[in-house]
Amino acid sequence: MSTVLSKPATAPKPGGRRRLSLAEWMLVLAAGLALFSVVRLITGANGISSVGQVSTALHLAVPIGLAGLGGLWAERAGVINIGLEGMMILGTWFGAYAGVQWGPWTGVIFGILGGALGGLIHAIATVGFGVNHIVSGVAINVLAVGVTRYLASFTFAEMEGGTVKQSPPIEAIERITVPGFSDAMQTLNQKHWFFVSDLAGFAGGLTTNLSLLTVVALLLVPGSWWVLWRTSFGLRLRSCGENPIAAESLGVNVYRYKYLAVVISGGFAGLGGVFLAEVASNIYQEGQTGGRGYIGLAAMIFGNWMPGGMALGAGLFGYADSLNLRGGGQNVHALLLLLAILLVLACAWEIYRKKYLTGLAAGATALGLFGWYLAVDEVPSQFVSAAPYVATLLVLALSAQRLRMPKANGKPYRKGEGK
Repeated sequence: MSTVLSKPATAPKPGGRRRLSLAEWMLVLAAGLALFSVVRLITGANGISSVGQVSTALHLAVPIGLAGLGGLWAERAGVINIGLEGMMILGTWFGAYAGVQWGPWTGVIFGILGGALGGLIHAIATVGFGVNHIVSGVAINVLAVGVTRYLASFTFAEMEGGTVKQSPPIEAIERITVPGFSDAMQTLNQKHWFFVSDLAGFAGGLTTNLSLLTVVALLLVPGSWWVLWRTSFGLRLRSCGENPIAAESLGVNVYRYKYLAVVISGGFAGLGGVFLAEVASNIYQEGQTGGRGYIGLAAMIFGNWMPGGMALGAGLFGYADSLNLRGGGQNVHALLLLLAILLVLACAWEIYRKKYLTGLAAGATALGLFGWYLAVDEVPSQFVSAAPYVATLLVLALSAQRLRMPKANGKPYRKGEGK
Protein backbone atom coordinates (compact mmCIF):
# COMPACT_ATOMS: atom_id res chain seq x y z
CA MET A 1 0.00 0.00 0.00
CA SER A 2 1.53 3.35 -1.09
CA THR A 3 1.34 6.63 0.73
CA VAL A 4 0.41 9.60 -1.43
CA LEU A 5 1.68 13.10 -0.79
CA SER A 6 -1.25 15.13 0.45
CA LYS A 7 -0.20 18.46 1.94
CA PRO A 8 2.79 20.75 1.80
CA ALA A 9 5.51 20.57 4.39
CA THR A 10 5.81 23.80 6.34
CA ALA A 11 8.91 23.29 8.49
CA PRO A 12 11.83 25.41 7.31
CA LYS A 13 15.18 23.83 6.66
CA PRO A 14 17.75 24.23 9.44
CA GLY A 15 20.05 27.11 8.69
CA GLY A 16 17.88 28.29 5.79
CA ARG A 17 17.14 31.91 5.18
CA ARG A 18 14.08 33.30 6.89
CA ARG A 19 11.46 34.43 4.43
CA LEU A 20 10.25 37.99 4.74
CA SER A 21 6.70 38.51 5.96
CA LEU A 22 4.16 40.48 3.94
CA ALA A 23 4.63 43.51 6.20
CA GLU A 24 8.40 43.37 5.72
CA TRP A 25 8.00 43.12 1.95
CA MET A 26 5.74 46.18 2.02
CA LEU A 27 8.42 48.11 3.96
CA VAL A 28 11.08 47.07 1.43
CA LEU A 29 8.87 48.21 -1.47
CA ALA A 30 8.10 51.50 0.30
CA ALA A 31 11.83 52.12 0.87
CA GLY A 32 12.54 51.37 -2.78
CA LEU A 33 9.82 53.76 -3.93
CA ALA A 34 11.16 56.46 -1.59
CA LEU A 35 14.64 56.06 -3.10
CA PHE A 36 13.08 56.20 -6.56
CA SER A 37 11.36 59.46 -5.59
CA VAL A 38 14.60 60.97 -4.22
CA VAL A 39 16.37 60.25 -7.54
CA ARG A 40 13.46 61.81 -9.46
CA LEU A 41 13.65 64.99 -7.41
CA ILE A 42 17.44 65.26 -7.75
CA THR A 43 17.49 64.69 -11.52
CA GLY A 44 14.19 66.33 -12.47
CA ALA A 45 13.32 63.28 -14.61
CA ASN A 46 9.63 63.24 -13.74
CA GLY A 47 8.91 60.76 -16.50
CA ILE A 48 10.46 57.82 -14.65
CA SER A 49 7.34 57.41 -12.50
CA SER A 50 4.65 58.88 -14.75
CA VAL A 51 1.37 57.05 -15.31
CA GLY A 52 2.23 56.60 -19.00
CA GLN A 53 5.67 55.15 -18.22
CA VAL A 54 4.27 52.64 -15.73
CA SER A 55 1.40 51.68 -18.05
CA THR A 56 3.84 51.06 -20.91
CA ALA A 57 6.12 49.05 -18.63
CA LEU A 58 3.21 46.84 -17.56
CA HIS A 59 2.23 46.40 -21.19
CA LEU A 60 5.74 45.18 -22.03
CA ALA A 61 6.17 43.09 -18.88
CA VAL A 62 3.12 40.86 -19.39
CA PRO A 63 4.45 38.65 -22.25
CA ILE A 64 7.81 38.33 -20.43
CA GLY A 65 5.99 37.38 -17.23
CA LEU A 66 3.82 34.79 -18.99
CA ALA A 67 6.92 33.20 -20.54
CA GLY A 68 8.61 33.23 -17.12
CA LEU A 69 5.55 31.67 -15.52
CA GLY A 70 5.64 28.94 -18.15
CA GLY A 71 9.29 28.26 -17.40
CA LEU A 72 8.53 28.13 -13.68
CA TRP A 73 5.86 25.43 -14.09
CA ALA A 74 8.13 23.26 -16.22
CA GLU A 75 11.23 23.64 -14.08
CA ARG A 76 9.38 23.09 -10.82
CA ALA A 77 8.58 19.66 -12.27
CA GLY A 78 12.22 19.11 -13.25
CA VAL A 79 12.10 19.92 -16.99
CA ILE A 80 14.21 22.78 -18.37
CA ASN A 81 12.19 24.63 -21.01
CA ILE A 82 14.51 26.54 -23.31
CA GLY A 83 11.77 26.17 -25.95
CA LEU A 84 9.62 28.96 -24.47
CA GLU A 85 10.57 31.29 -27.31
CA GLY A 86 9.35 28.78 -29.90
CA MET A 87 6.14 28.16 -27.95
CA MET A 88 5.51 31.92 -27.87
CA ILE A 89 6.01 32.02 -31.64
CA LEU A 90 3.44 29.23 -32.07
CA GLY A 91 1.09 31.18 -29.80
CA THR A 92 1.40 34.30 -31.95
CA TRP A 93 0.54 32.46 -35.17
CA PHE A 94 -2.28 30.27 -33.83
CA GLY A 95 -3.75 33.16 -31.86
CA ALA A 96 -3.59 35.56 -34.81
CA TYR A 97 -5.09 33.06 -37.27
CA ALA A 98 -8.03 32.23 -35.04
CA GLY A 99 -8.37 35.90 -34.04
CA VAL A 100 -8.70 37.00 -37.67
CA GLN A 101 -11.20 34.23 -38.44
CA TRP A 102 -13.39 34.09 -35.33
CA GLY A 103 -12.54 36.96 -33.00
CA PRO A 104 -9.90 37.84 -30.38
CA TRP A 105 -11.06 35.61 -27.52
CA THR A 106 -11.15 32.58 -29.80
CA GLY A 107 -7.64 33.63 -30.78
CA VAL A 108 -6.62 33.57 -27.12
CA ILE A 109 -7.83 29.96 -26.79
CA PHE A 110 -6.08 28.85 -29.98
CA GLY A 111 -2.88 30.66 -28.99
CA ILE A 112 -2.82 28.79 -25.68
CA LEU A 113 -3.41 25.52 -27.54
CA GLY A 114 -0.62 26.34 -30.01
CA GLY A 115 1.85 26.94 -27.20
CA ALA A 116 0.62 23.82 -25.38
CA LEU A 117 1.25 21.81 -28.56
CA GLY A 118 4.88 22.97 -28.47
CA GLY A 119 4.99 22.01 -24.78
CA LEU A 120 3.63 18.56 -25.57
CA ILE A 121 6.32 18.00 -28.20
CA HIS A 122 8.96 19.07 -25.68
CA ALA A 123 7.48 16.74 -23.04
CA ILE A 124 7.42 13.76 -25.42
CA ALA A 125 11.05 14.37 -26.37
CA THR A 126 12.43 14.99 -22.88
CA VAL A 127 10.18 13.01 -20.55
CA GLY A 128 9.16 10.24 -22.92
CA PHE A 129 12.36 9.66 -24.90
CA GLY A 130 14.97 11.18 -22.60
CA VAL A 131 16.29 13.73 -25.09
CA ASN A 132 18.56 16.36 -23.59
CA HIS A 133 16.33 19.24 -22.42
CA ILE A 134 18.48 21.97 -23.96
CA VAL A 135 18.70 20.21 -27.33
CA SER A 136 14.94 19.67 -27.45
CA GLY A 137 14.20 23.28 -26.50
CA VAL A 138 16.55 24.72 -29.10
CA ALA A 139 15.04 22.42 -31.75
CA ILE A 140 11.54 23.68 -30.91
CA ASN A 141 12.71 27.29 -31.21
CA VAL A 142 14.15 26.62 -34.65
CA LEU A 143 11.18 24.55 -35.86
CA ALA A 144 8.62 27.11 -34.67
CA VAL A 145 10.12 29.79 -36.92
CA GLY A 146 9.97 27.52 -39.97
CA VAL A 147 6.53 26.09 -39.22
CA THR A 148 4.90 29.48 -38.72
CA ARG A 149 6.51 30.86 -41.90
CA TYR A 150 5.18 27.83 -43.82
CA LEU A 151 1.67 28.16 -42.34
CA ALA A 152 1.59 31.90 -43.03
CA SER A 153 2.52 31.32 -46.67
CA PHE A 154 -0.86 29.74 -47.48
CA THR A 155 -3.04 31.46 -44.85
CA PHE A 156 -2.17 35.11 -44.22
CA ALA A 157 -0.51 35.53 -47.63
CA GLU A 158 -3.86 34.65 -49.26
CA MET A 159 -5.87 37.11 -47.14
CA GLU A 160 -6.52 40.75 -47.93
CA GLY A 161 -4.11 42.90 -45.95
CA GLY A 162 -1.84 39.97 -45.08
CA THR A 163 1.54 38.73 -46.30
CA VAL A 164 3.79 35.77 -45.60
CA LYS A 165 5.27 37.79 -42.71
CA GLN A 166 2.18 39.37 -41.19
CA SER A 167 -1.53 38.87 -40.73
CA PRO A 168 -4.48 41.15 -41.49
CA PRO A 169 -5.58 43.32 -38.54
CA ILE A 170 -7.18 41.53 -35.56
CA GLU A 171 -10.13 42.93 -33.65
CA ALA A 172 -8.99 44.52 -30.39
CA ILE A 173 -9.65 43.04 -26.95
CA GLU A 174 -11.63 45.33 -24.64
CA ARG A 175 -9.72 47.75 -22.42
CA ILE A 176 -10.80 49.12 -19.05
CA THR A 177 -9.94 52.12 -16.89
CA VAL A 178 -10.99 52.40 -13.26
CA PRO A 179 -13.30 55.44 -13.35
CA GLY A 180 -12.52 58.26 -10.96
CA PHE A 181 -9.53 56.56 -9.39
CA SER A 182 -7.43 56.68 -12.55
CA ASP A 183 -8.07 60.42 -13.06
CA ALA A 184 -7.27 61.14 -9.41
CA MET A 185 -3.97 59.25 -9.67
CA GLN A 186 -2.99 61.14 -12.83
CA THR A 187 -3.74 64.47 -11.11
CA LEU A 188 -1.63 63.51 -8.08
CA ASN A 189 1.18 62.25 -10.29
CA GLN A 190 1.38 65.59 -12.10
CA LYS A 191 1.93 67.44 -8.80
CA HIS A 192 5.45 65.91 -8.61
CA TRP A 193 5.35 65.62 -4.82
CA PHE A 194 7.83 63.45 -2.96
CA PHE A 195 6.71 59.80 -2.71
CA VAL A 196 2.98 60.56 -3.05
CA SER A 197 3.18 61.44 -6.74
CA ASP A 198 5.39 58.42 -7.46
CA LEU A 199 2.98 56.11 -5.67
CA ALA A 200 0.13 57.69 -7.63
CA GLY A 201 2.04 57.14 -10.87
CA PHE A 202 2.42 53.42 -10.20
CA ALA A 203 -1.19 53.06 -9.01
CA GLY A 204 -2.46 54.99 -12.02
CA GLY A 205 -0.40 52.96 -14.45
CA LEU A 206 -1.95 49.77 -13.07
CA THR A 207 -5.52 51.06 -13.46
CA THR A 208 -5.46 53.01 -16.74
CA ASN A 209 -6.26 51.61 -20.19
CA LEU A 210 -5.83 47.97 -19.11
CA SER A 211 -6.57 45.21 -21.58
CA LEU A 212 -8.77 42.47 -20.10
CA LEU A 213 -6.07 40.01 -21.14
CA THR A 214 -3.63 41.95 -18.96
CA VAL A 215 -5.96 41.47 -15.99
CA VAL A 216 -6.10 37.72 -16.71
CA ALA A 217 -2.31 37.56 -16.92
CA LEU A 218 -1.89 39.39 -13.60
CA LEU A 219 -4.29 37.00 -11.88
CA LEU A 220 -2.33 34.00 -13.16
CA VAL A 221 0.65 34.92 -10.93
CA PRO A 222 -1.11 34.51 -7.53
CA GLY A 223 -3.16 31.69 -9.06
CA SER A 224 0.00 29.76 -9.93
CA TRP A 225 1.43 30.38 -6.47
CA TRP A 226 -1.74 29.04 -4.84
CA VAL A 227 -1.86 25.92 -7.03
CA LEU A 228 1.83 25.09 -6.68
CA TRP A 229 2.29 25.88 -2.98
CA ARG A 230 -1.14 25.43 -1.43
CA THR A 231 -2.58 22.31 -3.06
CA SER A 232 -1.66 18.63 -2.99
CA PHE A 233 -1.47 18.71 -6.81
CA GLY A 234 1.20 21.42 -6.59
CA LEU A 235 3.14 19.56 -3.91
CA ARG A 236 3.25 16.41 -6.03
CA LEU A 237 4.31 18.40 -9.08
CA ARG A 238 7.12 20.14 -7.18
CA SER A 239 8.26 16.85 -5.68
CA CYS A 240 8.93 15.64 -9.24
CA GLY A 241 11.42 18.48 -9.65
CA GLU A 242 13.10 17.94 -6.28
CA ASN A 243 13.33 14.17 -5.95
CA PRO A 244 11.32 12.15 -8.50
CA ILE A 245 12.53 8.81 -7.13
CA ALA A 246 11.20 9.62 -3.65
CA ALA A 247 7.98 10.94 -5.19
CA GLU A 248 7.54 7.69 -7.14
CA SER A 249 8.05 5.67 -3.96
CA LEU A 250 5.13 7.59 -2.42
CA GLY A 251 2.79 6.76 -5.28
CA VAL A 252 3.18 9.86 -7.44
CA ASN A 253 2.91 9.24 -11.18
CA VAL A 254 6.01 11.27 -12.06
CA TYR A 255 5.59 10.98 -15.83
CA ARG A 256 2.04 12.31 -15.66
CA TYR A 257 3.00 15.35 -13.59
CA LYS A 258 5.98 16.18 -15.77
CA TYR A 259 3.85 15.96 -18.92
CA LEU A 260 1.15 18.16 -17.37
CA ALA A 261 3.67 20.73 -16.17
CA VAL A 262 5.40 21.09 -19.55
CA VAL A 263 2.10 21.28 -21.47
CA ILE A 264 0.85 23.97 -19.04
CA SER A 265 4.20 25.70 -19.45
CA GLY A 266 3.71 25.81 -23.21
CA GLY A 267 0.17 27.12 -22.73
CA PHE A 268 1.45 30.06 -20.66
CA ALA A 269 4.09 30.84 -23.29
CA GLY A 270 1.43 30.61 -26.01
CA LEU A 271 -0.72 33.07 -24.08
CA GLY A 272 2.25 35.43 -24.00
CA GLY A 273 2.47 35.09 -27.78
CA VAL A 274 -1.24 35.89 -28.17
CA PHE A 275 -0.74 38.99 -26.03
CA LEU A 276 1.93 40.20 -28.45
CA ALA A 277 -0.32 39.62 -31.47
CA GLU A 278 -3.60 40.93 -30.08
CA VAL A 279 -2.74 43.49 -27.38
CA ALA A 280 0.80 44.76 -27.94
CA SER A 281 -0.18 45.14 -31.61
CA ASN A 282 -3.25 44.10 -33.58
CA ILE A 283 -1.46 41.92 -36.11
CA TYR A 284 0.81 38.90 -36.26
CA GLN A 285 4.33 39.75 -37.43
CA GLU A 286 7.18 37.37 -38.04
CA GLY A 287 9.79 37.76 -35.31
CA GLN A 288 7.58 39.81 -33.01
CA THR A 289 8.51 37.76 -29.93
CA GLY A 290 11.94 39.43 -30.06
CA GLY A 291 13.63 37.04 -27.61
CA ARG A 292 11.04 37.55 -24.86
CA GLY A 293 10.96 33.83 -24.18
CA TYR A 294 14.62 33.97 -23.18
CA ILE A 295 14.09 37.13 -21.11
CA GLY A 296 11.19 35.32 -19.42
CA LEU A 297 13.62 32.58 -18.40
CA ALA A 298 15.92 35.25 -16.98
CA ALA A 299 13.00 36.72 -15.01
CA MET A 300 12.20 33.27 -13.63
CA ILE A 301 15.82 32.74 -12.53
CA PHE A 302 15.93 36.23 -11.00
CA GLY A 303 12.77 35.34 -9.05
CA ASN A 304 14.44 32.17 -7.70
CA TRP A 305 11.79 29.94 -9.28
CA MET A 306 9.01 31.71 -7.31
CA PRO A 307 5.97 33.42 -8.94
CA GLY A 308 6.28 36.67 -6.98
CA GLY A 309 9.98 37.09 -7.64
CA MET A 310 9.45 36.18 -11.29
CA ALA A 311 6.77 38.90 -11.57
CA LEU A 312 9.18 41.46 -10.08
CA GLY A 313 11.84 40.41 -12.58
CA ALA A 314 9.40 40.68 -15.49
CA GLY A 315 8.38 44.13 -14.26
CA LEU A 316 12.02 45.22 -14.12
CA PHE A 317 12.71 44.06 -17.68
CA GLY A 318 9.43 45.56 -18.91
CA TYR A 319 10.31 48.89 -17.30
CA ALA A 320 13.77 48.88 -18.88
CA ASP A 321 12.20 48.15 -22.26
CA SER A 322 9.61 50.91 -21.83
CA LEU A 323 12.37 53.52 -21.53
CA ASN A 324 13.25 52.89 -25.16
CA LEU A 325 9.67 53.54 -26.32
CA ARG A 326 9.10 56.76 -24.42
CA GLY A 327 12.17 58.81 -25.36
CA GLY A 328 14.13 57.47 -22.43
CA GLY A 329 17.54 59.20 -22.76
CA GLN A 330 16.92 61.51 -19.80
CA ASN A 331 15.12 58.79 -17.84
CA VAL A 332 17.96 56.30 -18.29
CA HIS A 333 20.38 59.04 -17.24
CA ALA A 334 18.43 59.41 -13.98
CA LEU A 335 18.43 55.66 -13.47
CA LEU A 336 22.23 55.63 -13.66
CA LEU A 337 22.19 57.58 -10.40
CA LEU A 338 19.63 55.17 -8.92
CA LEU A 339 21.73 52.17 -9.88
CA ALA A 340 24.87 53.80 -8.46
CA ILE A 341 23.12 54.38 -5.11
CA LEU A 342 21.85 50.79 -5.04
CA LEU A 343 25.36 49.49 -5.72
CA VAL A 344 26.75 51.63 -2.88
CA LEU A 345 24.19 50.02 -0.56
CA ALA A 346 25.14 46.59 -1.93
CA CYS A 347 28.80 47.40 -1.32
CA ALA A 348 28.11 48.32 2.32
CA TRP A 349 26.08 45.14 2.81
CA GLU A 350 28.75 42.88 1.33
CA ILE A 351 31.45 44.49 3.49
CA TYR A 352 29.23 44.01 6.54
CA ARG A 353 29.01 40.32 5.59
CA LYS A 354 32.85 40.31 5.24
CA LYS A 355 32.69 39.55 1.52
CA TYR A 356 35.25 42.17 0.71
CA LEU A 357 35.96 41.20 -2.92
CA THR A 358 32.28 41.36 -3.87
CA GLY A 359 31.88 44.63 -1.98
CA LEU A 360 34.89 46.12 -3.74
CA ALA A 361 33.48 45.13 -7.15
CA ALA A 362 30.11 46.70 -6.31
CA GLY A 363 31.79 49.86 -5.05
CA ALA A 364 33.99 50.21 -8.12
CA THR A 365 31.00 49.75 -10.42
CA ALA A 366 29.02 52.33 -8.44
CA LEU A 367 31.90 54.81 -8.77
CA GLY A 368 32.01 54.25 -12.53
CA LEU A 369 28.27 54.76 -12.92
CA PHE A 370 28.33 57.90 -10.78
CA GLY A 371 31.17 59.27 -12.90
CA TRP A 372 29.19 58.52 -16.07
CA TYR A 373 26.15 60.24 -14.59
CA LEU A 374 28.15 63.42 -13.87
CA ALA A 375 29.94 63.40 -17.23
CA VAL A 376 26.86 63.42 -19.50
CA ASP A 377 23.46 65.11 -19.52
CA GLU A 378 21.70 62.39 -21.52
CA VAL A 379 22.49 58.77 -22.26
CA PRO A 380 23.02 57.92 -25.96
CA SER A 381 20.05 56.33 -27.73
CA GLN A 382 22.10 53.20 -28.49
CA PHE A 383 22.44 52.46 -24.78
CA VAL A 384 18.73 53.15 -24.23
CA SER A 385 17.91 50.49 -26.84
CA ALA A 386 20.23 48.04 -25.10
CA ALA A 387 18.87 48.81 -21.61
CA PRO A 388 16.55 45.74 -21.37
CA TYR A 389 19.38 43.37 -22.22
CA VAL A 390 21.90 45.13 -19.97
CA ALA A 391 19.33 44.95 -17.16
CA THR A 392 18.94 41.21 -17.80
CA LEU A 393 22.69 40.60 -17.48
CA LEU A 394 23.09 42.82 -14.41
CA VAL A 395 20.18 41.26 -12.55
CA LEU A 396 21.36 37.72 -13.23
CA ALA A 397 24.92 38.59 -12.20
CA LEU A 398 23.82 40.22 -8.94
CA SER A 399 21.28 37.54 -8.01
CA ALA A 400 23.33 34.46 -8.94
CA GLN A 401 24.64 33.86 -5.43
CA ARG A 402 21.24 33.47 -3.80
CA LEU A 403 19.60 31.14 -6.32
CA ARG A 404 18.46 27.60 -5.68
CA MET A 405 16.80 25.79 -8.54
CA PRO A 406 14.86 22.54 -8.05
CA LYS A 407 17.39 19.79 -7.26
CA ALA A 408 16.36 17.41 -10.05
CA ASN A 409 15.88 20.13 -12.66
CA GLY A 410 17.13 18.94 -16.04
CA LYS A 411 18.16 15.51 -14.78
CA PRO A 412 16.98 12.41 -16.68
CA TYR A 413 14.41 10.22 -14.95
CA ARG A 414 13.25 6.67 -15.68
CA LYS A 415 10.48 4.93 -13.81
CA GLY A 416 11.72 2.35 -11.32
CA GLU A 417 15.36 3.45 -11.45
CA GLY A 418 15.48 3.87 -7.68
CA LYS A 419 14.57 0.25 -6.96
